[in-house]
Amino acid sequence: MQHNERNLSMVMDFYEMTMSNGYFADQSYNAKVAFDVFYRKNPDKAGFSIFAGLAQIIEYITNLHFEDADIDYLRTQNLFSEDFLSYLKDFHFRGDIYAFPEGTVMYPNEPVLTVIAPLIDAQLIETAILLEINHQSLIATKTRRIVKAAKGRIVSDFGARRAHNMDAAVYGARAAYIGGASATATVLAGQMFQIPINGTMAHSWVMYFGNEYTAFQKYAQTYPDAAVLLVDTYDVLESGVPNAIRTAKEVLEPMGKRLKGIRLDSGDLAYLSKRARKMLDEAGLNDCKIIVSNSLDEYTITSILDQGGCIDSFGVGERLITSKSEPVFGAVYKIVAVEEDGIFQPRIKISENTEKITNPGLKKVYRVYDQEGNAIADLLAKSGQTLDFSKPLRYVDPAKPWKNRFFEGCTAKELQIPIFLDGRLVYEQPSIDEIAAYVRQQLEEEIWEEEQRFENPHNHYMDMTPELYEEKMNLLYEARNE
Repeated sequence: MQHNERNLSMVMDFYEMTMSNGYFADQSYNAKVAFDVFYRKNPDKAGFSIFAGLAQIIEYITNLHFEDADIDYLRTQNLFSEDFLSYLKDFHFRGDIYAFPEGTVMYPNEPVLTVIAPLIDAQLIETAILLEINHQSLIATKTRRIVKAAKGRIVSDFGARRAHNMDAAVYGARAAYIGGASATATVLAGQMFQIPINGTMAHSWVMYFGNEYTAFQKYAQTYPDAAVLLVDTYDVLESGVPNAIRTAKEVLEPMGKRLKGIRLDSGDLAYLSKRARKMLDEAGLNDCKIIVSNSLDEYTITSILDQGGCIDSFGVGERLITSKSEPVFGAVYKIVAVEEDGIFQPRIKISENTEKITNPGLKKVYRVYDQEGNAIADLLAKSGQTLDFSKPLRYVDPAKPWKNRFFEGCTAKELQIPIFLDGRLVYEQPSIDEIAAYVRQQLEEEIWEEEQRFENPHNHYMDMTPELYEEKMNLLYEARNE
């Protein structure tokens, strides 16, 4: 079934609907609550992640509704009251959503998105919010690692055919572009998001014509301004590269054109690229680029370049589009406050696993900067607090709460901004190029290089105001003594 035949409002876990029906029956569905979205660890033991998927959350919330066919389907489950089903017919989101701007560098255990809404509104959107953040943040983060490994060389997304489905290919390409990829081979992603698209030929083009030189000749004649030839169908060094050189000399140069590049898709890419570069240079094709693909990621790219591989561009497929090394991001959606008599009362989830204990209440998230503009920590505060960074500001390190610590000579900015207020979109969405530029700006100007290394990255500090820490400890104490 194609995208325009689906009502994506129905993308939810069934318990969201059963719980909402229960809240409706209990007459508590208009009670206001707050949910935080956060995650507990960075994939690939990285030092940070990249927040992505907000544009699709906005699209989902804006179009949230239930059609007659949806109501009829829900009726067949024999679980929902007719009053509740009638309520859904006119349903639209009525709450507030605050979030990090898309592309923000983020860290574990901080609320990257907060929903403050009537109970049913907050409950029904859980799955959609999580799947967008979990998927696109994962791919954007993985791509940034791959781009860093490429050390300024072009990285293109070649992953569509290995993605988990069509939507994963298209939105994965979007996330990859946010993470730093220069282009995608997925045409629909290019059309939908104005991402540059690129691609060359498959082995089938060469094999169809039978003769490698003939295949190259016909391709170059068809695309004289964009001829990139796949040289590993038969033998890279004995036929592929020599036939590419011959095509450059006998077909393109008489037309006043140059061979744009060759692509390697198999074999020892470090060795073959060095040999191919030497052959191309000796033939006067110093400007001919070498593009490689085939099961690449940040580790294989690092290895190839460490061996002196002569590569100008990487086409990265399955290990990017599926984040093969760690394919689950793990963001969660937890209730943190409930409105009682007009005041939001904090809620806390307790677990035998200490990392699963939540940070309660309505909160603000600040990024704290030193005098050179380096992001030295993130700070969680109670929403009603006023923080004065013009003088030493005391904070608590939750890992070492006994230490008396202060931010001195620092500045800070609040990270969450309003996206929806009373169900109305108030956020001016940036272009995808602006989002990608924002990622680059943070990593080049704000985030410690030590946090960006692949092995044993520096741990970004996640601190709390003493007031928030005390509230959390009090709730834990009260829960223990109930």
